[in-house]
Amino acid sequence: MKRGKAPPSRRADIQNLYQCAASGQGILPACALLRFLHKEQMELTANEEMAESLIDRYEIEETAKESRSMTFKGFLRYMESKDCCVFDPAHASVYQHMDQPLTNYFISSSHNTYLTGDQIVGKSHLDAYVCALRKGCRCLEIDCWDGPDMEPVVYHGYTLTTKIFFKDVITTVEQHAFEVSAYPVILSLENHCSQEQQEVMAKHLISILGEKLLRTPLDHPTIGDLPSPNDMKYKILIKNKKLKPHNKTEGASCTETEESMDDGEDEDDEEEDEDHQTRAKFWPPRKSEAKTKKKKVAVAEALSDLVVYTRSVKFISFSHSKDNQNYYENTSMAEKKARKLVKASAAVFVQHNQKFLSRIYPAGSRTSSSNYNPQEFWNVGSQLVALNFQSLGSSMDLNDGRFQDNGGCGYILKPPVLMSRSFDPSCSHRGLHPTHLLLKVISGSNLPGSRSGKGLDSFVRVETHGIASDTHKKNTHTVKNNSLSPHWDSDMNFNISVPELCLIRFCVREQTGLLSSDFVGQFTMPFTSLKKGYRWVPLRSRDGSSQDPASLFVFVWCS
Repeated sequence: MKRGKAPPSRRADIQNLYQCAASGQGILPACALLRFLHKEQMELTANEEMAESLIDRYEIEETAKESRSMTFKGFLRYMESKDCCVFDPAHASVYQHMDQPLTNYFISSSHNTYLTGDQIVGKSHLDAYVCALRKGCRCLEIDCWDGPDMEPVVYHGYTLTTKIFFKDVITTVEQHAFEVSAYPVILSLENHCSQEQQEVMAKHLISILGEKLLRTPLDHPTIGDLPSPNDMKYKILIKNKKLKPHNKTEGASCTETEESMDDGEDEDDEEEDEDHQTRAKFWPPRKSEAKTKKKKVAVAEALSDLVVYTRSVKFISFSHSKDNQNYYENTSMAEKKARKLVKASAAVFVQHNQKFLSRIYPAGSRTSSSNYNPQEFWNVGSQLVALNFQSLGSSMDLNDGRFQDNGGCGYILKPPVLMSRSFDPSCSHRGLHPTHLLLKVISGSNLPGSRSGKGLDSFVRVETHGIASDTHKKNTHTVKNNSLSPHWDSDMNFNISVPELCLIRFCVREQTGLLSSDFVGQFTMPFTSLKKGYRWVPLRSRDGSSQDPASLFVFVWCS
């Protein structure tokens, strides 16, 4: 049952705003509303026509409408509307330039997409793909293994996770790929199948996806660059190893040495070794399975032919990639390896990601399907920062916050700073002119009740997530025993040197002890989507669903 909003009598903060805007006259004429829009809300393009349209939209008293004025009730409706949301409503639609090469975008990416729980005994389910796609995910992972009756299956190998058929996964993708976004979907195959079952995979991909499957290069004007999201609207790309041209007729006779040069998911990478070692602690593979793992199987020609712009190759070094990697080739690496590269050579990592797609995935030791902080890899421009979408928490909050921008289409244009040859996210960037954020956390409204059943003792934590020098968190004081309309009136100041990369997270927490607190609700968004002025912040639950009408009331000022 939906909770009712706090009555107007409880909104003293907005009542005070109204009285100031109306200069104590008891009613707000259109000219005074326009002054409020300019001075307080920083709606600098607002004109008298806009002010009158707000009166028409939110005022409920006909006499006030006729006099082109707004009563407090109308003003309150306006202040609680999407027009006063802290998230810029213009960013709720696709507004970014979508004609740049794919390398120039952050792409919403999922790891172990098929899982609904942990990586040892969790369930594999088709609904996990549906949920990811409906959240705007554009890169899905499919772990493929030989199945019964020549039908490949999808599951986390050498574990007790349940299995689903590959063909059912592809059917699900075909049905839901473009429900919320028209932009291309990448199917990242972790392929453990025999040549025979790889041929079955290729057959299913072609027959089920039909015209949606991108099978041949496109005609696009920029040679040596990947096509753009607009070029590949409503297309599905296959990310997998690909046979070298001189090996195409050799098929299974391709030697292990030759094939290992094209090894994409780094099965011999330290993190993949860790993954298999972790699984073995629970259920050591049978000898036959262990032998199968060690023996590399060449990619089948039928499957290889479906790989066009997303050919998986092994990462060796940045210098090797610069000299040898083609624009249509991409690398995958585990978080530990990627983190070492960020610490050792962040600026070079940025330059690498200006030319090539790179995918980062969670460590194999994360058997509970926990997540790393994606921000550290967005900071170097990695496009495919893959997370376990089934795992709730701050990492997925950051991902949801990043990708709610640009209409939630799953593609976010990387900021110009990541296209610079000199940008180094590991530096403090003191030479830049930082953006100063003044944030006043004023009040809350209709917060969820305490888990204990007692009154809610709440405080607000505001976090900024960006490059290291832009990452901060600050708390308000705690207001006791009030979930309906707590007032904090707390000022916070932040200096942000690279606002284009920064996210801001509002988190309401319940004080449960001197040093302990519980999650109540949160909202995460790009710094560049902040609206100035008096704004309300919608709150979301752990799973990202709306907690309407729960909200915060804040004042935002940037200079």
